[in-house]
Amino acid sequence: MKLSRRLTKILEKIPRGSKLADIGSDHALLPVAAVECGAAVQAVAGEVNPGPYDAAVKQVIESGMTDVISVRKGDGLNVLSAGEADVITIAGMGGSLIAAILDRGIEKLAGVRRLVLQPNVGEDILRRWLHSHGWVLIEEWILEEDGKIYEVLVAEPSDATDLTNEQVYKERTIGDGVRLSADWLFRMGPWLTQSPNPVFHDKWKSEMEKMGHILQSLSRSDLPTAADKASEIRSDIEFIQEVLACLPKDKP
Repeated sequence: MKLSRRLTKILEKIPRGSKLADIGSDHALLPVAAVECGAAVQAVAGEVNPGPYDAAVKQVIESGMTDVISVRKGDGLNVLSAGEADVITIAGMGGSLIAAILDRGIEKLAGVRRLVLQPNVGEDILRRWLHSHGWVLIEEWILEEDGKIYEVLVAEPSDATDLTNEQVYKERTIGDGVRLSADWLFRMGPWLTQSPNPVFHDKWKSEMEKMGHILQSLSRSDLPTAADKASEIRSDIEFIQEVLACLPKDKP
């Protein structure tokens, strides 16, 4: 099965022999591919919307995998029983929505040994949720496909990895004394800032452009808070420029 680069990267992070749950599975492409290649021995494809749910059912039937892939209609982790999956993937949603799905179904995470998450926006929100709920970010990737930039976050329970959150988000200095605080590591990615590629640079150049547009809007505002907000944004832009200047652009 031909997967997008984004889904291929997610598939690569599913340990062989997993019991997979793909939440928001759309056409169930990922569960089918995971079973085909042996990454998953069984899978649940969860989808809340009728159209994608029907498409997932059709995909699984056509693949001949109805005995090992269960397509279920429901909201978030409600489609799962506790202990049914040991790897959960959630892709193509905002970071805040993914965090909310995990939060609402937190009891279903017992026994899960890996989360592979692909937020479209709000990656920092998701990193903070993982950190505060005992999950350690062990890997992260950034890639571009069809003009869009995606980040893939891989997390494991703190008792299942030798890494600690204190190590992952420990403040460090790069370049000529530029200090990356924990707050900036949450925003920019603790692993992405260690091994930046051209896509990482492209993302943050785009973010600075967005900040520039906000500055233009704030300059036309009479609100008393506008000046403080503008100062904060200018400070952020300046810092991001310093960070990018310190980091290599070549693909590691």
